[in-house]
Amino acid sequence: MVLLVVAGTVVGARLLGQTADVTDQLADRLQPARTQTYRLQAALVNQETGVRGYAITADHQFLEPYVQGKRDEARAAARLRDLIGDRPRLLADLEAVQREAADWRRAYAEPLVEKVTPGEPKAVAETNVQRGKKVFDRIRTVWAAQNADLAEAVDDGRAELDSTRTVRTVVLGSMVAVFLLAGVVLAFLVRALVARPLEALRASSRQVARGDFDHVITIDGPSDLRAVAADVEGMRQQIVEELGASRRQRDILTQQAAELDAQAVELRRSNAELEQFAYVASHDLQEPLRKVASFCQLLEKRYGDTLDDRGKQYIDFAVDGAKRMQILINDLLTFSRVGRLNDARVPVDLDQALSKALANLDTSVQDTGAIVERPEKLPEIIGDPTLLTMLWQNLVGNAVKFHHPERTPRIRITCEEDEGSGTWSFSVTDNGIGIPEEFAEKVFVIFQRLHGRDAYGGTGIGLALCKKIVEHHGGHIWIDSGRAEGTRLCFTLPSDTGTGTDTDTGTETGTETDTAAATPSRTEEEALT
Repeated sequence: MVLLVVAGTVVGARLLGQTADVTDQLADRLQPARTQTYRLQAALVNQETGVRGYAITADHQFLEPYVQGKRDEARAAARLRDLIGDRPRLLADLEAVQREAADWRRAYAEPLVEKVTPGEPKAVAETNVQRGKKVFDRIRTVWAAQNADLAEAVDDGRAELDSTRTVRTVVLGSMVAVFLLAGVVLAFLVRALVARPLEALRASSRQVARGDFDHVITIDGPSDLRAVAADVEGMRQQIVEELGASRRQRDILTQQAAELDAQAVELRRSNAELEQFAYVASHDLQEPLRKVASFCQLLEKRYGDTLDDRGKQYIDFAVDGAKRMQILINDLLTFSRVGRLNDARVPVDLDQALSKALANLDTSVQDTGAIVERPEKLPEIIGDPTLLTMLWQNLVGNAVKFHHPERTPRIRITCEEDEGSGTWSFSVTDNGIGIPEEFAEKVFVIFQRLHGRDAYGGTGIGLALCKKIVEHHGGHIWIDSGRAEGTRLCFTLPSDTGTGTDTDTGTETGTETDTAAATPSRTEEEALT
């Protein structure tokens, strides 16, 4: 087909070029040459008329057609020579006309003009008129031959144009027929060599796609189709292998899922029992502790007069140890409750949560003279209002608690929105004693303390509780270790509805037990009193 297209293009281009050449020759050269011939002959007639009129009237203005005719003759002859320069016969006719015209002017026109005196008309002799007519008739004979030759050239050009157009039409029609025939032959070849093998490959592929993975794909035909069939067969074999491996993996995963389900059931049961045990144990632990503290106080009250200072000191140690054990148990319960009990998911105004936290810390803030700088507006997020209030209370409380003894505590709270990650970034900065960089991670571990109880009280659970609250709401908390003075605690909270992730697993079993454990009975309160 490519060869046919190239050959047809070359032949068609040659035919079109030949037709264009003949058309251009006829339209751009012969027809204009004919026009210029008529102008040349008209110029000669004007010369003859002007000379005869000037000879009769002796009026100089009658020479104007003669002079203008000579100029027109020169222009027409020059243009005509350009148009027929490649045709010797027509060029010879032109030269003959010019030669006869020159003889007429030399033998008749110019001598006659010289004999005429301007302003003195004379009768022209009959012999001069006849001689001039005879000479000019020779010009007419020559240009008649010129017109005949030019007309014959035009007729020949038109005949050649018609012949060329006929040949072009026949050849182009034959080319179209050959193209159509080649297209039909190619269609049959494509059908026999490509379409049928492709149909067979399609049928085999569908059979495999319907689930018959053991069906072997074998295709005959051109090398390209055989290569495609080989690739499809290789893909089928790969699918069979992957399917076998997937089925084996599925069986393994099914077995593992069953084991995980059994472990999850056992884990939920174990967590439920552990929670219930924790609440009951905390209640049972606090009961003897309260008794130890109360009876130690009763001993001091009843036998204080008979005890020496060391005995009173021992009683104070026992009472202090029992109270610290109660505080430690209550802190553990608080830590374990995060995300388990009363896990609310409601819109929380962090301004209100911070205000509640500051109200709870009002006494310590006033005692230390702390200055708290807070943003004009804090955002609203989805979370647990109690836990978020507890978060602010622990962060601000730590800043107040660990203030520098020689500086007035100054606490600055900031808030920025990170639209790219969809989170709010918060920071609590103080000018306190600071946290060394090597302890930046350790302070978030439960019960980790950097100072002795004599210097700062507490159980070391505050920042661990803050970390659990922040992570429960889907955020992250850390210490900015780049500060040279004081401490900056930074944390993030999601700005959308968010779903906090809590890794704790368990049930709410033991709620009532814990409530009872956290609240002493009336008898115990009286005993403690």
